[in-house]
Amino acid sequence: MSEARQGIMAMVVACLTWGLVPLFYKQLEHIPPIEILAHRTLWSAVIFVGVLMFQGRLKLLGEALLSRRTVVVIAFAAFLISFNWYFFIWSVANDKATEASLGYFLFPLVAVLLGRVVFREQLQRLQWISIGIALFAVVLLTAGLGVAPWIALALSTTFGLYGLIKKGLSIGPVVSVTAEVIVLVPIAAVILWFAHGDGQGAFGADVKDSLLLVLSGALTATPLILFSFATKRVALSTVGLVQYLNPTLQFFCAVVIFGEPFGVWHGIAFPLIWIALALYSFAALRQEKAASKVDSSVARSSTT
Repeated sequence: MSEARQGIMAMVVACLTWGLVPLFYKQLEHIPPIEILAHRTLWSAVIFVGVLMFQGRLKLLGEALLSRRTVVVIAFAAFLISFNWYFFIWSVANDKATEASLGYFLFPLVAVLLGRVVFREQLQRLQWISIGIALFAVVLLTAGLGVAPWIALALSTTFGLYGLIKKGLSIGPVVSVTAEVIVLVPIAAVILWFAHGDGQGAFGADVKDSLLLVLSGALTATPLILFSFATKRVALSTVGLVQYLNPTLQFFCAVVIFGEPFGVWHGIAFPLIWIALALYSFAALRQEKAASKVDSSVARSSTT
């Protein structure tokens, strides 16, 4: 099997895991989200450290944590991703999974907008149009429901800022994510200490809940490792397109399996978001194709 095909398979498995994970967290909706987040952090740290030990790259983790500048960036990224995880867990427990899926549909467009604002990246006309359509959809949904889709906005913004912060790190994705959860472990330990201090902690009280809480670490670490594997072997346009599998499956879980309400305003806003993403994807594919042509022409000229 070629490396490209292996990368695509890894990407699909990662997105399937992310897309179906609401089914998992729905089983834990009776447990406070902050407690679930603490366990997710703790057990994913155990797995990530184990992976680095197996790969013989634990030294890289130590070097990252010894650099003051790197630690500051990692800490900022860690808090952003922890807020993102919390909002997602909370949304599933409070019948807001539909809105959570909207957040991950919006994320690519938020990322493009952040790139324009922070790095002054040039946007094509179609990209501006896609951002405008998405903004119109959010305003329309806010006006129709009488309240802003704050979960969707929180998820897309925190994840977008998280990606922005990660651009400033020179270390690999697995090492950086491991460092992030290591930074969060002391906070997770304090949360669990308070949760169990009054005898209300979920871990150990029920076998099924305890196993699921441990499994949350694997469901956090595995897709991230697969995603890292895929991005090194697959074109960015392919990664971007396959990633839409994640919010699509989340949307399916929310509306079809959980039976969350999907009214007229959702029926207008979601298709507008999908149109915006289609335009964005078309522009990204065209941009990548043009860039590859330039690279190939440069390569040919350098050999002549």
